[in-house]
Formats: sequence, C-alpha cells, structure tokens
Amino acid sequence: MTEISATDDLEIDQSRRRFLTAATVATGAVGAAFAITPFIKSWNPSERARALGAPVEVDVAKIDPGQMVVTSWRKQAIYVVHRTPEMVATLPQNDARLKDPTSADSDQPPYAKNEMRSLKPEYLVLIGICTHLGCLPKQHFERGDAALGADWPGGFFCPCHGSKFDMAGRVMDGSPASVNLRIPPYHFDGDTLTIGVDPQAQKGVA
Repeated sequence: MTEISATDDLEIDQSRRRFLTAATVATGAVGAAFAITPFIKSWNPSERARALGAPVEVDVAKIDPGQMVVTSWRKQAIYVVHRTPEMVATLPQNDARLKDPTSADSDQPPYAKNEMRSLKPEYLVLIGICTHLGCLPKQHFERGDAALGADWPGGFFCPCHGSKFDMAGRVMDGSPASVNLRIPPYHFDGDTLTIGVDPQAQKGVA
C-alpha cells in the first residue's frame, strides 16, 4: 500500500483550492454576463417596440439631393426624400391639378400643413402607403417621365390602381385615392431625423 506523506497532502489541498477558486471565478463571470445581458439589450428598441411605435432615427446628411431612403415605423414604410431646389420650386405649379392642394382634408401634423408638407422644404417625410387601398407608391421623380407622360411633374405613382402624387405627396386629379399621402410625426435635431416623436405636440403647441 502506497503511503501519502504530509507534503503530498499539502500539494493536493493546494491543487484542490486552486481548482475551486478558478471554478468560482468562472461561475461568477458567467452569472454576471447573464445578469448584464438584459440591460444591454434594453438599450436598443426591440422589433416589438418598433412595431408599437418606438422612434426611428435617420441621418439625413447621408441622403443625396434627389434621392429617397425607406425605413420602417409601426410596421409602415416611411419615405424620406431629399428634395432638390428645383423640386421644391415647382410645387406651386401643381395646385390646379390636385384634389387637396392645401391638405385641408388630409392627415399630417399641423407643422406639415403647408405647401411643402414638411418642416424643412428640402426634406419630405411620408408614410409610403397609398391612401386608396394600401399599396406602396413608387418613386418617379423625373419630370416628363416617359412612363407617365410629358406633363408628369415628378412624384409618386401607385402601380396597383394608378393613383398619382406630386413631390409633396399630394394626390392628383383622376386618381382613385381621395386624400394626400399621410405624414407621420417627426422632428429634426441637426442632421438627425427622428420619426415617431412630436415635441411640439408634447408641449401642447399646435
């Protein structure tokens, strides 16, 4: 029978102590990771939160003049267009061809109830859903687009039933849609566009 000396006992105890210490530290690290994960995730809106209306931010500095980007808010397509000076300048010329040129019967925040339908003339923010039967209008920004005729002023065309909207999202005569494209609540903070938050409404400002 092999005898175990006192020195051997000491080495075994030290090895066991090192193992237990390492195991305790590892378990604590894993536990801390699991504990902090929910907090890290909570810093970013979940898809559910976005669907319920969590604000969405867009860096408009990255949108070139004449271009449009599409994002999503409350499961709705949001069109953000950087209008050129020419696009803005031609808007008053469309009034005689529109069903609701002053947006009197259409849905938009008070600060967007103007000819540009926007806070800033160069940026148009729309809910990209046709007000007829809910299709997604396509962008046809070029004036005189061959597919839409020489008198086309530039804007949006719904491929489902043919509704037409100008560069302010205003519905044109002859379209099945009866009202202009809707505009969501939004505001700017420098080059950051936040969709889904209306500070003026929160302050009770009309």
